[in-house]
Amino acid sequence: MSKSLARVTAALAAAGLAVRPLEMAADTRTAEQAAAAAGCALDQITKSIIFAGQETGRLVLFLTAGGNRVDPARASALAGEALGRADADMVRAQTGFAIGGVSPVGHLTPLPSFLDPRLFDFAEIWAAAGTPRHIFPIAPADLQRITGATRAAFTA
Repeated sequence: MSKSLARVTAALAAAGLAVRPLEMAADTRTAEQAAAAAGCALDQITKSIIFAGQETGRLVLFLTAGGNRVDPARASALAGEALGRADADMVRAQTGFAIGGVSPVGHLTPLPSFLDPRLFDFAEIWAAAGTPRHIFPIAPADLQRITGATRAAFTA
């Protein structure tokens, strides 16, 4: 088991959830790939989108429904500073995950995070588990509880 997958599995267990990441036969790097692999609607996929503060360099995590896009102006307002693209090396250094497999849980460094209300339209959603082929199912309320994410409107 990879270190990334082990961290996600440990975070889920520490939160008291009987959820185990599943290895899919195909890649789950994109929301479309993950939805096809899980056999669910695109918006049931939780995308982990990370931006960097242009003043502080602080990373901010936005957990959004698979078919939604983060609105930069709304996201910046929530973060309290202008946001820009996060560097892949910085994302890996702070979360422990490579882009395409960033999980919402198990980060090396906790990040301020926000959760798309659209995800609450479903009883079950799916999120990346730290590798390009592992995802896990979770209830939106459980995801919010274990990530500490603030539910907020930040999509276009």
